Amino acid sequence: MKAEIREAAVTAVAVALGGVLLGVLWWWLAPRVPYVGDVVGDNWVVYLKDSEGEQGIGVDGTFSLLALGFGAVSALAVFLVRRRGGVPLVVALAVGGLLGSVLAWRLGVWLSPASDVIAQARSAGKGVPFDAPLTLSAKGALLAWPFAALALHLGLTGLFGPRDPEEFPAGAYGVPGA
Repeated sequence: MKAEIREAAVTAVAVALGGVLLGVLWWWLAPRVPYVGDVVGDNWVVYLKDSEGEQGIGVDGTFSLLALGFGAVSALAVFLVRRRGGVPLVVALAVGGLLGSVLAWRLGVWLSPASDVIAQARSAGKGVPFDAPLTLSAKGALLAWPFAALALHLGLTGLFGPRDPEEFPAGAYGVPGA
């Protein structure tokens, strides 16, 4: 049991570290949401440049799709390294996927422009578009990686995993005994 828990811990850490790549890819591939600053009275205000744009939902969708892909790849890698499942391994896959998603989310936000949009609007100038900070509005997208990993690992283990030997008593179920 100690060996299984050790393998599970290594698996969780390895899967979670994949979140660094997911975060960088999300920051690089996610659509940019353009904002525009304006002065009303003595105060700066910030508006979406295109109020009917779909870039905001595209940011969440990009994260979700990338996380689903990372879940599939991590499940396949874990299955190929270790053909049989086991509770510690499956828990490690889920925990590692969730930690990787959170790491990717925070890294993507950290890499994006600063969160002070008023300061960005002032530095860009009145009416000049600038990129909004990267945000993940749909926090449920953080579960895409672990769910995809668990579903695919379950399927792979069910289809290609080792089978338990079937023992039938003599004459049971119409099977002739030996």
